[in-house]
Amino acid sequence: MNRSLLIALAGLGLASCSQGGESKNAAAAAPTRSGPTPAEKAALLAALPPPYNAGDLENGRRVFARCRSCHTLTEGGPNMTGPNLYGVFGRPAGGHPDYNYSTAVKQAGFTWNAERLDHWLENPRTFLKGTKMSFAGIPDAEDRRDVIAFLKVETGYAPPARP
Repeated sequence: MNRSLLIALAGLGLASCSQGGESKNAAAAAPTRSGPTPAEKAALLAALPPPYNAGDLENGRRVFARCRSCHTLTEGGPNMTGPNLYGVFGRPAGGHPDYNYSTAVKQAGFTWNAERLDHWLENPRTFLKGTKMSFAGIPDAEDRRDVIAFLKVETGYAPPARP
């Protein structure tokens, strides 16, 4: 057998192993996913407040490509040059565990919401003087709206319950 085939077979074997003491049947009955389904994404998008509910998730994904070299989005994902962004909405600035933030972010004294992230993404250096983030920003307001909608859908955001 060639090496690639052996690696693929080994990966399949590991994927079928149970974890955390669960039986193989329980693991098979509850397959893991890597994020919301397209239908769940559409429902999450529709539940967002304006203007984010009109966001273009595909454009947001493309715009976020500029950020992927420094940030991950998955739950439990690693910090990289920048912190993992899963759960960013509602988190205090400088509050992701195990990430070494600049003093400016640690002392910012606010919680991340869509409006603050919009201003941050427009120009991080002018939004918060002293940040170590070297990203130049996203000047286009529609691109920022789309990337924020994308982040809300992809990072575990739960819209507040409506009365």
